[in-house]
Amino acid sequence: MYYQMHELGRAWMKPWTLLADATARAFGADTTWLSQVPGADRVAAANELLYRIGKDYEKPAFGIHAVDNDDTERTYPVVQLDALVKPFCKLLRFKRYTDDPAHLEVIKAQPTVLVVAPLSGHHSTLLRDTVRTLLRDHKVYITDWIDARMVPAEAGAFSLDDYVAYIEAFIRHIGAEDLHVISVCQPTVPVLAAVSLMAGRGEPTPRSLVMMGGPIDTRESPTSVNNLATEKPLEWFEQTVIHPVPANYPGRGRMVYPGFLQHMGFMAMNPERHLESHWDFYRNLLKGDDEDAESHRRFYDEYNAVLDMPAEYYLDTIRVVFQQHLLPRGRWDVAGERVDPSQITGTALLTIEGELDDISGAGQTQAAHTLCTGVAAAHRAHITVEGAGHYGIFSGRRWRNQVYPQVRDFIARHASAPAAGTQAKPPAGEAPGVTRAQTARKTAGAAPAKRRRTNRAV
Repeated sequence: MYYQMHELGRAWMKPWTLLADATARAFGADTTWLSQVPGADRVAAANELLYRIGKDYEKPAFGIHAVDNDDTERTYPVVQLDALVKPFCKLLRFKRYTDDPAHLEVIKAQPTVLVVAPLSGHHSTLLRDTVRTLLRDHKVYITDWIDARMVPAEAGAFSLDDYVAYIEAFIRHIGAEDLHVISVCQPTVPVLAAVSLMAGRGEPTPRSLVMMGGPIDTRESPTSVNNLATEKPLEWFEQTVIHPVPANYPGRGRMVYPGFLQHMGFMAMNPERHLESHWDFYRNLLKGDDEDAESHRRFYDEYNAVLDMPAEYYLDTIRVVFQQHLLPRGRWDVAGERVDPSQITGTALLTIEGELDDISGAGQTQAAHTLCTGVAAAHRAHITVEGAGHYGIFSGRRWRNQVYPQVRDFIARHASAPAAGTQAKPPAGEAPGVTRAQTARKTAGAAPAKRRRTNRAV
């Protein structure tokens, strides 16, 4: 009944949030006489804050309609396409357009990247900045997970095994031979499993794997998130946080881990910071600081938009990843097949961690190197981004200026599939297996070659 009670609360709050929105507009618009009433600015600011606290947050749009041509001021149009649609996920393609035949050939030769977004509460639009930046030099696909409450119960269950199967299907659909896979946070585990299984069967595997801030081995530097998953038995999660979808959604009756519970968990991790952020928003409205106020709106429009996760997948993740550590222990079976990362030989591996990551602790992602013993040392690297938290390694200034140049160069170096078992000499200035952001190659931040403007599909 908890989900139903939440829906009743939302329904009760809706008239008040709409009233708060109308009041904020009436007292805040320069064209109304109410804006001239003494204290109007405070009334407007307080009501907008109330509106934003109580409103429903729908899934945001990616909104990527153009991409800069790197070091020039010219841009290319971008169209978002559905490349493959499955019941619980869409594979999206961001396609650039140009009408310059010469440049079309250049872009066609650029590497293809699959970004695997996390299914952990937020929508894949959280990786908007990741996608926009990658589009400068790559053909980009991304997994767009569907809110489980919007998937009819007739579509069946969705487990962690199904997640792995989806990743395999997406890799095959795009073509593994020319593909580089970037997994952010939660999907590092199923992505490593998918590629391991494909390698074990003798299937082609991607040319490189870039794993960012993920829980490969949560026994390394456990965080508060990890501790929460281990303090309670699996039965507690099943009985406490799993609820049926109410009748007012297409997925009515489906058992899910509701997004609003995940959101409460997000907020509880740093309550003081969120309170301070909302207070600063109120003061910025009073000061007329539109730029900072708009930045607050953009952040919380994304942060407060959450989705429901299928119960089977959520409980599998708690058990496999956080409680039993089956992947690093070599005891994980997916649909009857043992996951063995040592089978991966022809795929390069880059792991990235944030020094201040409070979600995936230090060493949890780097543990992939211990498992992928079949990948030659010359084809493996690790980056620790100093001063970066969890989100800073894939979004924002540090991502664009520090992390992305190294990811771009790593992918470029492995645009040709590495020969299995070979021990090529590492690039100058980079130690085999492990690097750090502050010792990145001097060329990591070099601007790409200047390109001519173009307008056909690429």
